[in-house]
Amino acid sequence: MMEYNYLFKKGQIGRLTLKNRIVMPAMGTSLASSTGEASDRMIKYYEERAKGGCGLIITEITRIDDETGVGTPNQLCATNANQIPRLERLARAVHKYDTKIFLQLHHPGRQSHSRLIEGRQIAAPSAITCKTIGEMPREMTTEEVEGLVKKFVAGAKIAQIAGIDGVELHGAHGYLIGQFMSPLTNKRTDKYGGSFVNRMRFVTEIILGIRHICGPNFPISVRIDGDEFVEGGISQEEAIKMARYLESIGVDSINVSSGTYESAVTIIEPVSYPEGWKKHLAEGIKKSVKIPVIACNNVKTPEVAEKLLAEGSCDFIALGRAQLADPEFGKKAMEGREKEIRPCISCLHCIEQVMNAKTVECAVNPRLGYEGEYAHYEKDGDGRVVAVIGGGPAGMEAARVLAVRGFKVVLFEKKGHLGGSVYLGSIPPCKDKLKALVNNMEYQIRQLGVDIRLNCAPTIEDLKALNPYAVFVAMGGNAIVPEMPGIHGENVVIATDVLDKKMDIRGKKIVVAGSGMTGLETAEYLAEKGNEVEVIEMQKNIGPGVHAPVLYDVTTRLKKYGVKMYTRRQLVAVEEGKIHLLNTYDNTKMTMDADCVVLSLGVRPQVNEFVGDVEKNFKNVRILGDSQRPGKVYDAVQTGFDKAYTLE
Repeated sequence: MMEYNYLFKKGQIGRLTLKNRIVMPAMGTSLASSTGEASDRMIKYYEERAKGGCGLIITEITRIDDETGVGTPNQLCATNANQIPRLERLARAVHKYDTKIFLQLHHPGRQSHSRLIEGRQIAAPSAITCKTIGEMPREMTTEEVEGLVKKFVAGAKIAQIAGIDGVELHGAHGYLIGQFMSPLTNKRTDKYGGSFVNRMRFVTEIILGIRHICGPNFPISVRIDGDEFVEGGISQEEAIKMARYLESIGVDSINVSSGTYESAVTIIEPVSYPEGWKKHLAEGIKKSVKIPVIACNNVKTPEVAEKLLAEGSCDFIALGRAQLADPEFGKKAMEGREKEIRPCISCLHCIEQVMNAKTVECAVNPRLGYEGEYAHYEKDGDGRVVAVIGGGPAGMEAARVLAVRGFKVVLFEKKGHLGGSVYLGSIPPCKDKLKALVNNMEYQIRQLGVDIRLNCAPTIEDLKALNPYAVFVAMGGNAIVPEMPGIHGENVVIATDVLDKKMDIRGKKIVVAGSGMTGLETAEYLAEKGNEVEVIEMQKNIGPGVHAPVLYDVTTRLKKYGVKMYTRRQLVAVEEGKIHLLNTYDNTKMTMDADCVVLSLGVRPQVNEFVGDVEKNFKNVRILGDSQRPGKVYDAVQTGFDKAYTLE
């Protein structure tokens, strides 16, 4: 059992005592009601993290201005006294577990969209377009800025009246407060622009206003970028100067993050970024101030959290996605159950949902946002046998839930290992987090006593011998192989076979057909082995349907290997040493040299005789994951969970 000398030690922010050093930083959820109140769903979501061992919860971005300050459609608000009662319920829900809560006050400035504010032009300190948003903002008037100061202060007072323990001002990630502080986005010539002091004036007036209205004992934290990672923006040196200044005007803590929408992968990191990669940012600030420093460092494990605290790089660990993936992160670590912590796989599914105006979801935690609906497992299995065919993420999640419910689960897997597509996904470079997920899921079902039968593809007679109450089919999908000349030649292989068999192909000229994530990651796997790799895609863009930061991350790595990527090229025939293509834009034909062709054209559900026989021979059959409908890790885990949870 690991010994924690720091992670579960009490901490202090201002005069507020926290039970441990675990902080849940602000993350957008869109779980609020359409009126901006804390909905029952939102309260249950935060309550579960409090119950799970978090010391301080900082809410999602909370709106203080309805005219220009809309961040997401269903956003928590502190703009009206009518919102106080539901905030009171939120505060009480987390307080009963001795957890504290801050409201994060926010305005997006130029990082918003006119569609969110009824078509009005977005507003910012200066008329400078954010390249990611692509909308020209108007420059706010001096009077308008002064009015926003009052709205931030009013938001803090609403929080205090509701029994919230403190507030955090969001001055990071390129939002409004950060836009005023950054020399890149503040070109004003009035009292709010120009010199360092003038650029800090907006946040200064907010802080002094909150102190005046809420008193000296109401904690104020400010979230800042340790580095904006954009040319001409806030540098590490500038961030240290800002932190010292904020300390001098009475701020109680500094929460260090990084990046803006224009350097988005440094805010919510994709899979290739290691834990603690930016610890130097918080470390530099901590050495320069005496107030406590909270730090976001892409932490996924309690071991790394403890190490960062022991090194003294920060005072509190901000665990964001780690607590989306497992709300009991703190509790499990404290009880020595680290192996049970469901790991975040850095897939960015959570933020992709929110950015697409949906509610937050987690690929590995299907209960996220549905804590109230899936509050209790019905323990009514009574030892009845359920056969699960397939040990991928859908099958393993179904097996886990069924075992928790008291069913006797027999899990069949035709290969010598569990994990299915997630196991294959863990083989390319930088994908070790997927292996951690497979290990966690396997550990959990073994602890629950699931009968795991590897290298075993059951027959109908094998299943009948079990006399199962239900059969769950989670056999995955089949790779799409379109009929065309030469497609079955020895120089054509399936991407998943390359990964599954760990093919040691070297020194070849390889064309990967299909630029979904499997194709791109297989291309990286092959390029790393010294092959000359090219990727072709029949659609107009590489990575159709892949979330932009994830695509940027993997294509950046591919370019370092010299991998060339071509769009609007459809594979139509294969010969020895070359392939034939159709340009899908102008219907012209072309050829490319290729020693080997790797197919990554997607998967389709397994429609075979065996699945039909299962449905004929057993009354209670559930089809899961790719066997039902091909999808991502989220789809597999969610269908496995739902169908096991609802089995009657």
